[in-house]
Amino acid sequence: MKPIDVIIIGGGPAGISAAIWCKRLGINHLLLEKQEQLGGQLFEIKNEIIDYPGVIAKDGKELQEFFVRHFKDIGCSYKQNAEVLAVNSTLKTIEVKCGNNIEQYPFQYIILATGAGPAYLDVPGEKAMITRGEMYSATTDAYLFRNKNVVIVGGGDRAFEGAILLAKAEANVYLIHRSTQFKAREEYIDEAKKIHNIKIITNAQVTRIHGEQKVTAVDYVNHKGKMCTLPSDAVFIRIGIKPNNTLIKQIVKTNEKGLIVTDSFGKTGTSFIYAIGDICTNPLFSSISSSVGQGMIVAKNLSLFLKGQYEGLREL
Repeated sequence: MKPIDVIIIGGGPAGISAAIWCKRLGINHLLLEKQEQLGGQLFEIKNEIIDYPGVIAKDGKELQEFFVRHFKDIGCSYKQNAEVLAVNSTLKTIEVKCGNNIEQYPFQYIILATGAGPAYLDVPGEKAMITRGEMYSATTDAYLFRNKNVVIVGGGDRAFEGAILLAKAEANVYLIHRSTQFKAREEYIDEAKKIHNIKIITNAQVTRIHGEQKVTAVDYVNHKGKMCTLPSDAVFIRIGIKPNNTLIKQIVKTNEKGLIVTDSFGKTGTSFIYAIGDICTNPLFSSISSSVGQGMIVAKNLSLFLKGQYEGLREL
């Protein structure tokens, strides 16, 4: 089988952008997405999207529809329900599970666009809570918690924005953070501090989530080292993201946060592997816009390699 010029692993905004640019530049490509639908984390965005140039979308799902329509209309090559099981960096092949079949694809280059998922506390009771489906959106589910106690764990924008939305829906909100320093925007912090039904607990560490049928309480160690129990009807874990790097972390270099290390063109320490999107971007600078831009840069860069034009360009 002739090697595919570029295999893109991941069908979120970064992968979709890379595929569109590969198609436009005449690069033989294949995008592999393990889920049934393209879009990645776009489905997790429940609020209006107002900062993507040229598009106002009511939520991530609507933006996903725009992206996928463009992707399909231009004729990009892709497979859904295609889980990449292994990358053989010696033979330059990947092993893919498509339904009940295991297939192998040879390649010249790989673009990793596997993104990131939510980071978790890794405390007793958390996994059971997730398995029960007690994962909520502050944007769409706030009404469920009127006059109820909720705990939010985290200190960034999502934690504070969620606390504000829940408090405005008349929930009693306890925001627990492990230090006294926050990564959230000042306007969020200032607003949250003014809302009477938000209590901010700092220098505290959540140690257990209670509840067999549903969440009933949370244990945490306070700033004095004392164990405290806080009755709660829900726990919103907002402690950041974790890169989806399991597939390739033994092949490419990652930093202390698990992000793939790349140069300005998306190239990793392995010359034929590139990375784009949340798997390699500092969360402070992560956005749909940056992911889409990185997809374009990598595709253009690879087109120069594939056409033998890179060396001449580098001399300019």
